[in-house]
Amino acid sequence: MSVVKDVAKALNADAQTAGKFGPVMLDVVGTTLSEDDIRRIRHPLTGGVILFARNYTDRQQLTALTAAIHAVRPGIVIAVDHEGGRVQRFKTDGFTHLPAMRKLGELWDRDVLEATRAATDVGFVLASELRACGVDLSFTPVLDLDYGESGVIGNRAFHHDARVVTMLAKSLNHGLALAGMLNCGKHFPGHGFVKADSHLEIPVDERSLDAILADDAAPYGWLGLSLAGVMPAHVTYPKVDKHPAGFSHKWLTMLREKFGFKGIIFSDDLSMEGARVAGDVVKGAQAALAAGCDMVLICNSPDKADRLLAELDYPANAASAASAARIAALTPQTAALDWDALQRDARYQSAKETALKLAMPAGH
Repeated sequence: MSVVKDVAKALNADAQTAGKFGPVMLDVVGTTLSEDDIRRIRHPLTGGVILFARNYTDRQQLTALTAAIHAVRPGIVIAVDHEGGRVQRFKTDGFTHLPAMRKLGELWDRDVLEATRAATDVGFVLASELRACGVDLSFTPVLDLDYGESGVIGNRAFHHDARVVTMLAKSLNHGLALAGMLNCGKHFPGHGFVKADSHLEIPVDERSLDAILADDAAPYGWLGLSLAGVMPAHVTYPKVDKHPAGFSHKWLTMLREKFGFKGIIFSDDLSMEGARVAGDVVKGAQAALAAGCDMVLICNSPDKADRLLAELDYPANAASAASAARIAALTPQTAALDWDALQRDARYQSAKETALKLAMPAGH
């Protein structure tokens, strides 16, 4: 920790007075910070850190890791993909096993009001447990529709009906907000229709713009101000644009202008196969930023992260200043309960009971 303290002293004045963060979100290699991790986090182009299951052994270790990251770069946002179901990075040492979002959709089909209440409870548990360990943001909710075709989306989707997806996502977002966490809807304008996994392939959705806007993209408009962040899909929609949505000025301009979205736009991971169409990591990042993304993600590739930080051309202009303001606004504005205090909190206890019951396998 001495290295972290020395770095923190050197950075404290700049980071806290300027409050400026760059457009790159990257990961760390292990369960503690290495000197290379610290160097990357200190870089002026870095604006966020994303954690994975490999960065976790237990709550004490996670809390120490997030504290070290925040000490190295005060105010930097720490994020994670922590949706529930099969996409939940931290599952042991007290973390609640959250249900897959399809469980909320199935509950909606039985009892609409109970489903919206349960979605708020799940969001509150999700966010309050992460925040108790120093994590600021989860990339959730999934707004993709469940067509029964996509293996990578599958039960991560709430429902096949865009109206149901919207109402459950809005309720989940309310739970996140009650715990002081923002949200990020994904994957705009929709990943559920295509079978291909963008981690491994470059998915192509051949539908017309009207078809996509009528169904898959509809939640992004209906959610309005309750949507704080958006992550576009690494999917190509050739009848609309030749570029995947996350690299498409046409799609991201549509998100801003047609849907009136005012929040932050994240690229999906630039190391995924679906991003290769944009070129190498530097070209991909520049294409995503030029298209309208505020922040680009580079995960599981420290060498590519180093290259991106060294070579990314990111001029200071009005667009970058607006992006920096949106990035800075990701940091929670309220204090979080620590883990022990959280366990005694009546709202948390009630919400956790709901989440556990919903996550229970059928027949139990």
